[in-house]
Order: sequence, then C-alpha cells, then structure tokens
Amino acid sequence: DKDQESSSHETPEKVVVDPSNLVDFVGKPVFHAERIYNETPVGVVMGLAWTAMGGSTLYIETTSIEQGEGKGGITLTGQLGEVMKESAQIAYTVARAVLLEKEPENQFFANTKLHLHVPAGATPKDGPSAGCTMITSLLSLAMNRPVKRDLAMTGEVILTRRILPIGGVKEKTIAARRSDVKSIVFPSANRRDFDELATNVKEGLQVHFVDEYREIYDLAFGESESHTQ
Repeated sequence: DKDQESSSHETPEKVVVDPSNLVDFVGKPVFHAERIYNETPVGVVMGLAWTAMGGSTLYIETTSIEQGEGKGGITLTGQLGEVMKESAQIAYTVARAVLLEKEPENQFFANTKLHLHVPAGATPKDGPSAGCTMITSLLSLAMNRPVKRDLAMTGEVILTRRILPIGGVKEKTIAARRSDVKSIVFPSANRRDFDELATNVKEGLQVHFVDEYREIYDLAFGESESHTQ
C-alpha cells in the first residue's frame, strides 16, 4: 500500500510536443495540401474534387501540341472516366462558343491541337463537376490570360452554359482551405449545402454562387464580380 501511495504522488515526466516531433506522437498526416502552384500559369485552373478519402484540390491543365490551319482538336489524359471525358467534350464545345463571343477574331481553337491533362495521372477520376474548370482552362490558354490567384471552382456545365449542382460541398470546402484557397466558385443550387456548414469550416473564404458560365468567366478573368456569400 505504501508503494502505491508513493507512486501516486510522483510527478509525471514533462513531454513537449512541437512541430519537430509531432509525427512521432500522431503519425504522418492523413491529408496534405495538393497545391502545386502559388500562381497558376496560363492554361491551368484549380478545381475541387470529392474522393472516398474526402475532398481534394485538382488541377486541370491545357497546352497546345501544334498549330496550323484546320488542326483544331483535343486529346485527354489523366485516367478520366467516361463521364469526365464527356464533360471535357462539352467544355471544349462551350469554350469555343464563349471565345467566339469574347474574341471573334481569335481562331485559336480552330487552328490548334490541344492536350488537356488532369494530374495525378495514377489516380482514376470521374464525374461531371470539373466541367467549369475545364472550360476555364481552355479559355485561359486560348486568350493567353491566367486566372485570378487563389481561386478554385467546381460545377457541372451543360451545353446551354447553365451550372448544375455538385456533391461533396463540405469535403471540397475543407480541401480548399487546406490548399490556402481564398475564393471558391460553387453552383447556386449548392448555396444551402454551404450555409449549413459549421462556421469554422467556412471562415476566411469568399464564396461565389453562380448560375451560368458567364459569371465564372467574369470571376476567373477579372471583368466583374458575381453574387457572393
């Protein structure tokens, strides 16, 4: 009994946990920021994805392969599923129409063979919610204009340029915060999903809710502001 009494009064050893030894106590991070660029170059746009592990940021990047009269076309890579391939074709059609309106003399799409890629190449990807990101990537390259810094977007786009709702709002919002995104574009139909999130998840983010691609164009390339949270 005396041994138990004396041991109960022993002062526990002091343990200091700081960034240098945090991994020893809790293990390696489950998630990490997928941010590749501090400022996205021309033709590159950050999107938001939902995976079985939660949300993640994802880049869409487009570059030109060759140019010449009538060489217009597009190649897709990045282990894209059928739905995502269809989104890319829709994006290509919409981007061509938007460019015709914004810069009628610009023959980039008609005369340029393009390559659209979605890193990471080893990860299968599918779903329609990268449609708006793909359009923006294509237009960025065609107009030689980078998108605004610290902007990420998600939304399905149809041929009439309407923006349809997406899933995984909470996970995508957390992923954006983890990658130090300052502004997010969500479909207007997802406003309620976002409003229901905890305050600490939404804190520090400027969120734009959009109904059609014109609003995303303005936000990405800086022509005007859209409806914000």
